[in-house]
Amino acid sequence: MNQALSDIGLVGLAVMGQNLALNIADHGYRISVYNRTTSKTDAFVAKHPDTPGGLAGFDTQEAFVASLKQPRKIVILVKAGKATDAVIDGLVPLLDKGDIIIDGGNANWHDTIRREKDLATKGLRFVGSGVSGGEEGARFGPSLMPGGAPEAWKELEPIWKAVAAKVDAKTGRELTGAKPGKPIEGGVPCTAYIGANGAGHYVKMVHNGIEYGDMQMICEAYALMSHLLGMSPQEMSEVFKTWNAGVLDSFLIEITGEVLAQKDPVTGKPFVDAVLDTAGQKGTGKWTAMNALDMGIGAPTIAEAVFARCLSAVKEERVAAANILKGPNMKYEGDKATLITAIHDALYCSKICSYAQGFQLMREAQKVYDWKLNFGEIAQIWRGGCIIRAAFLQKITEAFDRDAKLANLLLDPYFKDAIDKAQSNWRKVVALAAEYGIPAPTFSSSLAYYDAYRSERLPQNLLQGQRDFFGAHTYERVDAPRGKFFHIDWPDPKRPQYDA
Repeated sequence: MNQALSDIGLVGLAVMGQNLALNIADHGYRISVYNRTTSKTDAFVAKHPDTPGGLAGFDTQEAFVASLKQPRKIVILVKAGKATDAVIDGLVPLLDKGDIIIDGGNANWHDTIRREKDLATKGLRFVGSGVSGGEEGARFGPSLMPGGAPEAWKELEPIWKAVAAKVDAKTGRELTGAKPGKPIEGGVPCTAYIGANGAGHYVKMVHNGIEYGDMQMICEAYALMSHLLGMSPQEMSEVFKTWNAGVLDSFLIEITGEVLAQKDPVTGKPFVDAVLDTAGQKGTGKWTAMNALDMGIGAPTIAEAVFARCLSAVKEERVAAANILKGPNMKYEGDKATLITAIHDALYCSKICSYAQGFQLMREAQKVYDWKLNFGEIAQIWRGGCIIRAAFLQKITEAFDRDAKLANLLLDPYFKDAIDKAQSNWRKVVALAAEYGIPAPTFSSSLAYYDAYRSERLPQNLLQGQRDFFGAHTYERVDAPRGKFFHIDWPDPKRPQYDA
């Protein structure tokens, strides 16, 4: 056994764990690794003998823990839930007071809060850190969202800032070009302390909910160009590549252009046409929508993106229904370039609304969980490394720099102006989708959100009257102070009424 002690340890050598371990080693930190399957550990270490910091593999948890400098820092990258708890339970008897466990999985923030409290009673520290960027991000620079005690973050901070994605300080654009053994030097790291206990994993969950929205919006733009304009995947690829040079500049728009240009290796035809139209999901988008409902925050774009995946999954039912249920059968005769521009604008406006919902959700969560979230900083660390990385996020950072207490992104001058200029096209696209029978749930729900948020008076006055009628739920009056409630003794509609 090599007697040199490691700076940090990592448990779990699936692809994400391997790539993060190599990223850490590339930055000069010695890292110990452990996996339940010893052969995987041995093969991984043997394959990478010359990393700058050094990799050390161990076949027992005892030897793994003994190889680490104190206070020990151990990253867990295994399946969220019971598997994470099992790893923690195995490590706890081997650790000393002040040691730190870092959960880098997609944990539910409630689990993170529970784990931190439980480990604190044992004298151990816990960091729940969101990790976004997929396999490549883990290898060359992810966006990292750590939550937990500030003192534990201080111990982890040098390593997390070293391995995180980097963006240019002036432009906010991600610095690229990292290679094995040659990481990015300089730039602003895409990580920052998020807040206490479960804040890091909560913010990662909202990131994923926004990601669901972004992906569904792009799919709707694709569907409109395909069905209304009859565009080929290659033609649409060129459109997305053009869009990526403007305000929609983002990782997801970029890869959409690549996916649409890809040829199927089996048939040689467009790859996207060979892919079955059923979308999977791992649950974080659903958590976001459910949490919005629990806290009473309107997040219809995110919820509709989740429902769209659910509907896509019932493929056999949809095939059967397509032979029974009929919609419009019309051919679009409008100008192609004009409609492409309108779809672009609908996508951008819907994107603004989706992010507005995500940030409102985080604003409410900090009240519920007693966190102090820095929204401008959160947008900053999403500028590089993560799946939703986009030039657009720089504008969100600037919005919160202008007003740290901004109630809603829609009220920021930049975003207000953007929607003022584009909403006419947005409305046209939503109307066309309805007229031609093309489902556009995130485009249409985002527009409904925008129109509801800007409405001084909504029809829920009637709804509250209904609630008072059938359930004596009371109501507030327009001519009385907020918080004062009234009730009418409604007559039984089935009982005959007589004049007094």
